[in-house]
Amino acid sequence: MNEAAVSDTWSMRGLPVAVTHEWLTDWGGSEDVVRAMLGVLGPVDVHATIDFLSDTDRRRLGAGRIHTTFLQRAPGVRTRFWHYLPFTPLAVETHDLRAARVIVSSSHAFAKGVLTTAEQLHVSYVHSPMRYAWDLHHEYLADYRLDRDAKGLLARYLFHRLRQWDRQTAHNVDLFLANSRHVQRRIWRAYRRRARVLYPPVATDRFTFEARKQDHYVTVSRLVSYKRIDLMLEAFRAMPGRRLVVIGDGPEAARLRAICPPNVTLLGFQPHEVVQDHLAHARAFLFAAHEDFGISPVEAQACGTPVIAYGVGGAAETVRDLRTADRPTGLLFDAQTPDALRAAVEAFDRASIDPHDCRIWAQGFSEARFAREFAQILEQAWAAWSRDPGLVESILPPLEAGP
Repeated sequence: MNEAAVSDTWSMRGLPVAVTHEWLTDWGGSEDVVRAMLGVLGPVDVHATIDFLSDTDRRRLGAGRIHTTFLQRAPGVRTRFWHYLPFTPLAVETHDLRAARVIVSSSHAFAKGVLTTAEQLHVSYVHSPMRYAWDLHHEYLADYRLDRDAKGLLARYLFHRLRQWDRQTAHNVDLFLANSRHVQRRIWRAYRRRARVLYPPVATDRFTFEARKQDHYVTVSRLVSYKRIDLMLEAFRAMPGRRLVVIGDGPEAARLRAICPPNVTLLGFQPHEVVQDHLAHARAFLFAAHEDFGISPVEAQACGTPVIAYGVGGAAETVRDLRTADRPTGLLFDAQTPDALRAAVEAFDRASIDPHDCRIWAQGFSEARFAREFAQILEQAWAAWSRDPGLVESILPPLEAGP
């Protein structure tokens, strides 16, 4: 089935469909998922708590109308959204979706919590159960200095209530989709619900294959603490004969510049053409974060560039480790330490990885693959739900396989 035919599958049905998304502020990976969903569903309405997308990005999304909530008019919400966190569950519950027969939510925090009726099929694509309330709760409290005094007690109570709401609203969902097996396990831990893995769409066709590599290593990342760029800087400080290029900007930029060794170049934000050039010609792409999926390593492999990654979370699914795979696309290291990364780089330099294998593997995560699988899952879910809503989870396979 080609991509146009996949899109027609649902747009020609005439079923009223609504999409819910967390919030629309800056364009990121979750917005790419919604864009790909709308490519299958047609230009249906999207409901979000707030919408501050640029006109260009709003057109790029491809929605019908975009509906927001009372938070859209809240003072300072665009730059201080987290101050309104206690009100976000209430805002999500104000979305009026009564006209829809099928609801598709794109959720990394609240979007799955919309109110539904017994006459509606609700499929929720989960990028992550809210990490600050579950897996990274203590890390977030420490990072924002909310782990002490009365303010800390209030923050802990707020997150306690959010966890209760998050688990309770899982009952509003008929079918969970997870963006990785890692998230599939986290959905089970948080909600005790099974999920089907549907890897997110990666625009692999935007990245040009290059077999000839240069001597530098590269990473592309938002400069925030959990991405562990500091770990890379310390590892390369101990390898002065190797060169690393860091592309990206963020709140950690000033601190990283202060500790940057001379063999590491911090380029800041760069347009796609510059990113493409560095990804295509790098000896390897470095990835030290614990991510639920991680799109950048797939983009690097689409260029034919191997990946050296922390082997926990999504990277363990998107990188074929040279120690275990027949046609490897990179090397996974086992600890988030400079020594572990340094040892991985040195081991990688002694190995040989075919750039063509990287490209072939990356194409398994393409946008066309996502559209095809998403349409198939909706077909199966609607057929099961039409017979008996209790049968929707029967379409879940017993064990999720990789791409």
